[in-house]
Amino acid sequence: MQKMMIVQRYPDLKETSRRVADLFMHLSDKSIEQKGRFSASFSGGSTPRVLYQMLGSDLYRKKIQWHCVHLFQVDERFVPRDSEDSNFLSLQENLLKNINIPEENIHPVPISNNSASGAAREYEQILQDFFLLPSGKFPVFDFILLGIGVDGHTASLFPGTKLLHDQHHIVVTATDKHHKHTRITLSLPVLQQAENIAFLVSGKDKAQVVQKVVKERSPDIPASLIKTETNNIKVFIDNAAAQYL
Repeated sequence: MQKMMIVQRYPDLKETSRRVADLFMHLSDKSIEQKGRFSASFSGGSTPRVLYQMLGSDLYRKKIQWHCVHLFQVDERFVPRDSEDSNFLSLQENLLKNINIPEENIHPVPISNNSASGAAREYEQILQDFFLLPSGKFPVFDFILLGIGVDGHTASLFPGTKLLHDQHHIVVTATDKHHKHTRITLSLPVLQQAENIAFLVSGKDKAQVVQKVVKERSPDIPASLIKTETNNIKVFIDNAAAQYL
């Protein structure tokens, strides 16, 4: 029986982000105590910037054992690292430059490859090596942060694409007619197997799709597919995005 999505509603994006930061701190402490490390994968986009700034602030950065935290990317555009469209640049500017995390603990999508498909294969190898994966197995992250697009996409998994049926790859490339860049993204099976997942959602433009994801569990919405028997899924949402719940 699939676990339910637990919705946690707060007044605005700042308070919603603070609650996710609290969860991140709690889960990292627990994982480090039990396993000696904490593996987390962060999404791009504008919504999590407040969270990343918060984690890098005095309120949190000294309370988190960053030397035992390993940070990965959920998805990335195939663009140079200094591009304004780079998810990693946003992560660097809003979080990484403000925390004392070892460079070897940062695992970005490699964009120096000649092609997006080559970058995807290289990133898949990085994950296989880190998690010591035997052939055919998927990594199990301690924590994955996801968003929900107005079309219901999460990570770079868009509605109606063949990627939603891919059960073989850890990392895949994604294209969408509304976006100008090819993307590299964790596959659906990887997202489904994470131990803990937090959706961070904000804004009235997300209200209708959130209703489809949380209440209707619409199977044609990628964000609705992030449900399994094993993981803990929490939807952190502000009042504007939660108006139809």
